Amino acid sequence: MSIEASAPAKVILVGEHAVVYGQPAIALPVSSHRVTARVIPNAPGECGLRLIAGEIDRVLPATVEAEAVTDALDLTLRLTLARVGRLAPDVTIKIESQIPIASGLGSGAAVSTALARALSMALGCPLNNHDLNEIVYEVEKIHHGTPSGIDNTVIVYEQPVYFKRGHPIETFTIGAPFTLLIADTGQSALTRIAVADVRHLYESETDRIQPVIETIGLLVDETRQAVERGDLTTLGQLMTRNHGYLRGLTVSSPQLDTFVKAALDAGALGAKLSGGGRGGNMIALVTPETHSAVKAALLAAGARRVLGTVVAEGQ
Repeated sequence: MSIEASAPAKVILVGEHAVVYGQPAIALPVSSHRVTARVIPNAPGECGLRLIAGEIDRVLPATVEAEAVTDALDLTLRLTLARVGRLAPDVTIKIESQIPIASGLGSGAAVSTALARALSMALGCPLNNHDLNEIVYEVEKIHHGTPSGIDNTVIVYEQPVYFKRGHPIETFTIGAPFTLLIADTGQSALTRIAVADVRHLYESETDRIQPVIETIGLLVDETRQAVERGDLTTLGQLMTRNHGYLRGLTVSSPQLDTFVKAALDAGALGAKLSGGGRGGNMIALVTPETHSAVKAALLAAGARRVLGTVVAEGQ
């Protein structure tokens, strides 16, 4: 028996942090970078469900019977077994990831998605996307404290989504393909800390912060309209404006600001941090004519790596 399942990375195009407060956000899958979970028979003499996660540098037996599970991998396994109503099989699941950890690309949700898919397939009870999304959302609470639900949704469904908490998932028309460069700062940043800091700011300065949150929500709707029209110039302008609002929420960093300036100076149509901020990644909207120059500028500014993804209808 050899079973394999995978899940993509993701980026937030616009709306991060405000989405926690009921505003919409747009997220995109990055299908070129994935987490893979492979199920193989146990070695002779080994019993039980074993999990090997090389990227996370851990080998652990799955404590799926524990009443209180605070480890994301164990919780994914336990919730999956409970959902399909089966006991843990005698197999080994090996996880391999191309997605940097704590970088705003959805590594945690991608790992949980691939792991739950692989386990349910091994048991002959493959999860549908709805059930899988519910499981991964619960695991996201370990990573993010108060998750919006956007990471697990875009990763499980692997489609561009317009997301608003408590509302049905919406996909939308992409008027023209566009290319994003994703620049990795190399600085890990825990989303739950940034989310908690914004929460403290919101509660202590509600009169000042609430209008910022609402303005980001309006900007997200403008962004959706620009994407549907294929208006890349307006899309770029809205991305850059969104970065300015995120700076006001204290979730940018000097390096992210440097990357944004470098990208814009090199000809990008727009640029902004993506995800929790304080490190992680920045995205830049480029054209075929500016792609090479912007990538070179970001590397010169200190990006550890620069990935590219093309967003098109039917991705």
